[in-house]
Amino acid sequence: MAGKSILIVEDEQDLVDLLSFNLRQAGYQTASAMTGEEALQKLRDRPDLILLDLMLPDVQGTEICRAVKSATETRHIPVIMVTARGEELDRVVGFELGADDFVTKPFSMRELILRVRAVLRRGPPGEQEVIREKVGPIRVDLSAHRAYVDGEEVQLTALEFRLLTTFLSRIGRLQTRAALLRDVWGMSSEMQTRTVDTHVKRLREKLGKARELIETVRGAGYRMVDPEES
Repeated sequence: MAGKSILIVEDEQDLVDLLSFNLRQAGYQTASAMTGEEALQKLRDRPDLILLDLMLPDVQGTEICRAVKSATETRHIPVIMVTARGEELDRVVGFELGADDFVTKPFSMRELILRVRAVLRRGPPGEQEVIREKVGPIRVDLSAHRAYVDGEEVQLTALEFRLLTTFLSRIGRLQTRAALLRDVWGMSSEMQTRTVDTHVKRLREKLGKARELIETVRGAGYRMVDPEES
């Protein structure tokens, strides 16, 4: 992962300097932005990852995340949110917008770099597995990052799309919450969170009549089934 570029969006200069130094020591290239407006301008350079503080002087970091993940040309860029707020609600909102990970201040630099490496290593969802582009009424267009049910487009967030394609790459196989946390969110399986359940529920709601293809395996996790193989 050496040589990857990281955009640090943070309004505390001391922290920017500390992050830049440690990330460069780890082999990464860095750039920084101290306002949301500056961050949006530097997206033109297409960084490989964004470290995004939620509390910025001009706009909320969540709005920057929304802008990144809603634009076709930047939605593939992973975003790690960095904030002093650690409530579960902040995490859920961040992941709903498509954030790839969430780090709460104060954090150890070693932990942060490990998370950066994990997110960059993960790459696009299911890149090491074959993603079924059509199962029952569900169809995905991977190149366009779009999903359809019976030909009607379903509006998914970047993270919901990643969750769906993970299921589509593992038809018939049990996916534990720990595995989904690791492979979709890049988070430690030791974390106590209802993030997986919340997002599976929302994904099911958006899939409508196809929701039953994602089965709950009581006490274990979830599994997507192919109706033609049932």
